[in-house]
Amino acid sequence: MNLNATLIGELIAFTVFVLFCMKYVWPPLNGAIEARQKKIEDGLAASDRAEKDLELAQKKAAEQLKEAKAQAADIIEQAKKRAAQIVDEETTRGHEEREKIVAQGHSEIEAERNHVTEELRKRVATLAIAGAEKILEREINQAAHSDIVEKLVAEL
Repeated sequence: MNLNATLIGELIAFTVFVLFCMKYVWPPLNGAIEARQKKIEDGLAASDRAEKDLELAQKKAAEQLKEAKAQAADIIEQAKKRAAQIVDEETTRGHEEREKIVAQGHSEIEAERNHVTEELRKRVATLAIAGAEKILEREINQAAHSDIVEKLVAEL
């Protein structure tokens, strides 16, 4: 066996194998590798976009939260103002009601005082007549002298 012939045979077989691999095996492997690289690049680009979208969404959410807090503070402030206004209105209404009740009480007291004064005048007139009867020792006819009694009551 000749070492050179074996070496040349192996060289030819290797060259045929390399050419076969370059023609039929390498292009699909190279295509698969390129497709995989493109898929990875697309995934990384999508990841970057998603990261930017997430950051934008977080900023927007923070902004909306800030606006919501401001609106809530405005609503609370308006509610406090309305509550103060209602308290003032009710206080005013309470004062008016109190004044009305006090005025009604004064008028009732005045009416009762007038009634008591009138009754007192009648009693004084009756006592005056009784006193005059005793002094004169005779009876005075109240029905006959009612105009005198009326004048006496009016004077008292």
